[in-house]
Amino acid sequence: MLMRRREAVILLGSLMASPARAVGLADARASTFAFDRPEGGTLPLSEFAGKPILVVNTATACGFAGQLAGMQTLWTRFQDRGLTVIGVPSPDFGNQEPLDGAAIVEAARKNHGVTFPMTAKTRVRMPGAHPFYQWAAAEKPGETPRWNFHKYLVARDGTLASAFATQVEPTDPRVISAIAAELDRA
Repeated sequence: MLMRRREAVILLGSLMASPARAVGLADARASTFAFDRPEGGTLPLSEFAGKPILVVNTATACGFAGQLAGMQTLWTRFQDRGLTVIGVPSPDFGNQEPLDGAAIVEAARKNHGVTFPMTAKTRVRMPGAHPFYQWAAAEKPGETPRWNFHKYLVARDGTLASAFATQVEPTDPRVISAIAAELDRA
């Protein structure tokens, strides 16, 4: 269902004014959210409407930071078929993201070969989580980030298709199968 521009503006306004209330909207979809870019401006998920999106909270100083290379593998393998991978650096778990802005992107590129989009440092844990993470928590309450590298797969229709815990590698067959299923949906 496509929203008219005025309805989208009202929904976005309600997200900014009261994210917790907006999360409860039955027609909320991932495409209604935007993240700040490390270089400034925003990264609206509406840019990827109709495509699956893997959203992963990251941290360059985390013991799981090697998963950035696995995320890059997914991006390289499935980008041409429509998958978007987005890294969301977060300070929420032991402040294992000590860098800010472009320094995060540079460290991910230099140390792990990352070329997929990264956001500015973002809160992913309640309370105070980014509205996307509030929405995801409402959609899958038992599957919220408990550490860095929690993965959410957003379906082509903007609903939350799957969630994968930190310990599940990006290249795990379960993640690849879920991505392939979303890519195969017309």
